[in-house]
Amino acid sequence: MTRFTWLAAATVAMTFVLVVVGVVVRSTGSGLGCPEWPTCHGSWIPPFDDVHAIIEYSHRTTAAIVGLLALALAVVAVVGYRRRREILWPSLGAFVLVVFQAILGKVTVESELSGEIVTAHLATAMALFALVIYLLVRSRFPARLGRAGWTGFDGLALVTVLATYVLLLLGAHVRATGTTMAFPDWPLMGGSLLPALTDTTAPQFLHRWAGFLVGLLVVALAIGALRDQREHRAVVRLAVLAAALFPLQGVIGATQIFFNLAPWTQVLHLALAAAIWGLLVAVLLLSRYRRRALAGSSETERLGSHGRFDTARAYVALTKPRIIELLLVTTVPTMVLAQRGIPSLWLMAATVIGGTLAAGGANAINQYVDRDIDDVMRRTQRRPLVRQVVTPRAALGFGVLLSILSFAWMTLTVNLLSALLSLSAIAFYVFVYTLWLKRSSPQNIVIGGAAGCVPVLVAWAAVTGTVGVPALILFAIVFYWTPPHFWALAMRYKGDYASARVPMMPVVHGEAETARQIVLYSLLLVAVSLLLYPVAQMGAIYLVAAVLLGGLFLVYAWRLWRDETSGRAAIGLFRYSISYLTLLFVAVAADSLLRLPLF
Repeated sequence: MTRFTWLAAATVAMTFVLVVVGVVVRSTGSGLGCPEWPTCHGSWIPPFDDVHAIIEYSHRTTAAIVGLLALALAVVAVVGYRRRREILWPSLGAFVLVVFQAILGKVTVESELSGEIVTAHLATAMALFALVIYLLVRSRFPARLGRAGWTGFDGLALVTVLATYVLLLLGAHVRATGTTMAFPDWPLMGGSLLPALTDTTAPQFLHRWAGFLVGLLVVALAIGALRDQREHRAVVRLAVLAAALFPLQGVIGATQIFFNLAPWTQVLHLALAAAIWGLLVAVLLLSRYRRRALAGSSETERLGSHGRFDTARAYVALTKPRIIELLLVTTVPTMVLAQRGIPSLWLMAATVIGGTLAAGGANAINQYVDRDIDDVMRRTQRRPLVRQVVTPRAALGFGVLLSILSFAWMTLTVNLLSALLSLSAIAFYVFVYTLWLKRSSPQNIVIGGAAGCVPVLVAWAAVTGTVGVPALILFAIVFYWTPPHFWALAMRYKGDYASARVPMMPVVHGEAETARQIVLYSLLLVAVSLLLYPVAQMGAIYLVAAVLLGGLFLVYAWRLWRDETSGRAAIGLFRYSISYLTLLFVAVAADSLLRLPLF
């Protein structure tokens, strides 16, 4: 092990200790043991006769040690790893996270333990824990690694890691809202698995059910490791250990209720949660890097002889501008409907910019993940990563950067709800559709297509600050529109998807069944589009447009069903579907502005 690896290991250990000490502070009610920051009762030394002050100061001391270790990591990375960006930048990022964590600690004290700030404090600590685990794992592998596509195990590991992080935040939210004792029984909740939900009971209900679902994922991951990762003993051991600890952690959660939130139960509950989180992060990283190391280090990632203009165009192409145009077609009309008029031009511009950044980031990450199958399919062989105009690492960084910018932009210029909805669309598109469903199920575009429906919710929330029923109808319109739109294209390029082993509907079930499914979804699409008329109290313009456009959509779908082998019929439906969605939402905006009654 190198000096950097030993230092990273020490940082991982001390970060875990920091999390545990933090929950000791919380569970013993010592959060305000030192009522100011960074001193304690006006002194750098806490009063020894005040137990709460000593406990709080021990947390600050541990945080200071972690800060020094993170600073040392950053210095060593700058000195010895400045040419290894995969080590250098995360090391600097870890130090930035420690500084941010310290600022949150100061705000926590000044806000007198605000629930939201405490939750953010824990979220940052867990992110830091994962980042230093990454540094520990990555530093044990060579700088240059071979290419290796994402396997089903990798996708499951990633989904499990993200789900576990959400579960941690839900648990912090339960503690912050003081709803841990909302139900006096366990595993039932007030004698039922589906109790009546109120503001008091909902957080605990969500946490328990989320814990059950995440537990299933952890067990599935352990089974997958035993089945598919036998040659990687470390991966198997860590996955099995996480699966063994998870039910124990759940039982400790129950003891919190039976022992009326005794401090030791809270400490052990979160300590086990943090340990499981760290184990799962390590499983994901070890699985990926071991496979890439086995793939060899002969791969050379370089830009080649492409000029700056070609490179700039390639970055634009990574965002899939045509798909962004289609998504944003729904945004402005939805805002007009929510406002029942023209919203602030600045608000519309801010929402469109945020949506563009979010969609572009998700699409760039999608191309990074799919670069192996894009190389096989004729339709996608001109994409930037296939032509090696940009490197995979640069494309991934570009996508992540756009996603972060979109969330920050939406939060600052629109509102937090719109930002969270937009972020959820990115996560759903990348993790659920691209990494999981696309290569595993013919229903990939049905379920995964939900990510493309979220812009209407973002737009509605941007104007109203809520998600209303009309917005859900618009969501459903885009949801039922997506399968006919995409399956028509998939029928035209069935051979491409078969070559790439992507289980699209035409490949798995044939063209006849796909055409039949297209007709069924088209009927549902037209029915849902008409439902908007009474729900949103639309006028004559929208109703006439929905009837005429929907009728023509059914004609195209019927033609395809009649001759499912016709490539011309498939492309005809695909092209019309784009016009359909555009014109229908134009009708939404026009109807909202002109308000012409039907009679």
